[in-house]
Amino acid sequence: MAADIKLSFPNAKGYSVRNLKYMSKFASTYPDEQFVQTVSAQIPWSHNVAILDKVKGEKQREWYIRKTAENGWSHNVLIHQIESGLYERQAIADKISNFESRLASPQSELAVQTMKDPYIFDFIPFKEDMVERDIEQALVQDVTKLLLELGTGFAFLGNQYHLNVGGDDFYIDLLFYNLNLRCYVVIELKTGEFKPEYAGQLNFYLAAVDGILKKDNDNPSIGLLLCKSKNALVAEYALKDMSKPIGVSEYKVTSELPEALSKQLPSVEDIQKHIKRD
Repeated sequence: MAADIKLSFPNAKGYSVRNLKYMSKFASTYPDEQFVQTVSAQIPWSHNVAILDKVKGEKQREWYIRKTAENGWSHNVLIHQIESGLYERQAIADKISNFESRLASPQSELAVQTMKDPYIFDFIPFKEDMVERDIEQALVQDVTKLLLELGTGFAFLGNQYHLNVGGDDFYIDLLFYNLNLRCYVVIELKTGEFKPEYAGQLNFYLAAVDGILKKDNDNPSIGLLLCKSKNALVAEYALKDMSKPIGVSEYKVTSELPEALSKQLPSVEDIQKHIKRD
């Protein structure tokens, strides 16, 4: 068929054997013509091909199509989001927050949808002895990738953002403004497991931001605690009586090598032996 099309329409492009196979797969995957015209048509063909190749479930495919159209992801960004498991981390993750009880609708629903668990900071080189400030500085050095991971609508306002409360100085790890939520977003980083006192500290920061920075047309500020690990039940109890809207998520600085691949790589001892022989 590809050869016949080339003979009959020599100036037509896009009808290679590979593309025709994808067209056939596309037609069988999306039999609903209305869906094709109204949903999948919103993104480029190369993006549709990437989703066909890398996403198996029907709900997942539609979610990535809609998010691509909504956020204007490039082909490479779309692939990164799929390979980082964004659907699992954002759409169906069991998120811990008190947003629904502390925020009015629709801000509460949008805040929950915006959250991820875990957040993936795979652009940061991992070190065993990293402290909060190391991670914070690494995130700030590549703000573009940080904003991509946080999601659409985030504007970076600063790190170690200074607040003076009654003559005392306080410093917020990371401060953002979210244009979709129309509110300030305070992010605190912790290198260890979640502790209840972290929520109390963030609750204070949010009260200060609402009192000092928030304008009348802004929505209530939102806090996000990013911890290396968390006990979900402890986090839920800690947020239960907090007056400010707070979410708790884990983060990963770098993805570990798959076990199958790590077994194929030489150990440090093997490399040293090889250097000695040479």
